[in-house]
Amino acid sequence: MAQLNNNIQHLVNIAQKDTRIGIGLMSGTSLDGLDIALCKFTGAGLQTRCQLLQFTTVPYQDFFKSEVRTIFSRRQVDLEKVCLLNDHIGSYHAELILQALAEWNVKPTDVDFIASHGQTIYHAPKRLHGQEGYHNATLQIGDGDHIASKTGILTISDFRQKHIAAGGEGAPLALYGDVLLGSKPGEDRILLNIGGISNLTYLPADSDMAKVLCSDIGPGNTLIDMFCRKYFDKAFDEDSAIAFSGEVNEGLLNSLLKHPFFGEQPPKTTGPELFNEEYVSKAQERSGTTHIDPKDVIATLSAFTGKAIADFVAAYLPKDAKLFVSGGGANNRFVMQYLKHALSAITITDTAALGINPDAKEAILFALLGNEALAGEPSVIGNNPAVLMGKFSFAG
Repeated sequence: MAQLNNNIQHLVNIAQKDTRIGIGLMSGTSLDGLDIALCKFTGAGLQTRCQLLQFTTVPYQDFFKSEVRTIFSRRQVDLEKVCLLNDHIGSYHAELILQALAEWNVKPTDVDFIASHGQTIYHAPKRLHGQEGYHNATLQIGDGDHIASKTGILTISDFRQKHIAAGGEGAPLALYGDVLLGSKPGEDRILLNIGGISNLTYLPADSDMAKVLCSDIGPGNTLIDMFCRKYFDKAFDEDSAIAFSGEVNEGLLNSLLKHPFFGEQPPKTTGPELFNEEYVSKAQERSGTTHIDPKDVIATLSAFTGKAIADFVAAYLPKDAKLFVSGGGANNRFVMQYLKHALSAITITDTAALGINPDAKEAILFALLGNEALAGEPSVIGNNPAVLMGKFSFAG
């Protein structure tokens, strides 16, 4: 029998370990920074046990964010810049990982794998692009080979492509981790993540995998942050101070909600390719609100995020479920207050109540997807494809 080459043997050795140490990386559409979660895994599938060992978010510098925004969610971009940033982001993320490990006094050789989400630059489900002859598509850059080569750690990346290849829309992938980490027999649960886009996973009390629902809902922080930058030169609305100082314009709010996406049956996906500055401008034109106070715009966009979520929950999910929130939006006081008022019959808290750091949850989930790629088996959850996701990049 031929001997396995060193890289393949290393992969087999990691997969056969009783416990694995993995890093999950998440860089979302809000471009706040890179979330780095160091996790310890035992088992796989429904027997997975995960312990968060360390977590940090490294804020992105303004120059880096401005460079990514030149190609982010735009139909026409500089192809050379895409090529250069694919290399640069992978190398940059590798540097940030090594810095974090040094701060935690963890040797790279003690880490079994890195699971990298990459940086989404365009998400194009067919429901949005509508072009005949083309199916769902998405693109994340930040090459895994660069991460693996510079850190010396096996890297798993580009998770969304297998989901699409198997018939899905490439998002939201939180489904798989939410089921493994958040389910509780006898309790209907909703795990809501409010990042740039808001999405949720419904976990039924009877643990029937056919009833599990995971779907994007609409904008999360993306529009609020965008108009904070535009009007107030702020990266985000800290403590919702701007939103609370303004008034919700009902005409604009109703106009924002008038899009076919909100009437489509879940599961569905979306992104800043739809919910962007042009979307808001057209809603303002339709509602005659182009000259309202910028504070009122922020208040209305915050209410838009809250109402889209509340309407989705009320339409599709049990009224006695418990809702757990994660992501940057969990810290948005205006949105959280809106949800608690609109969904008064539902208990709402953040995922810390489940022992899951709400800021770290998305990075943890990608680490979990990496663990599944190594040691799991495909499983059927709802109407999602039963696949293991991720491409492997060897360090040597």
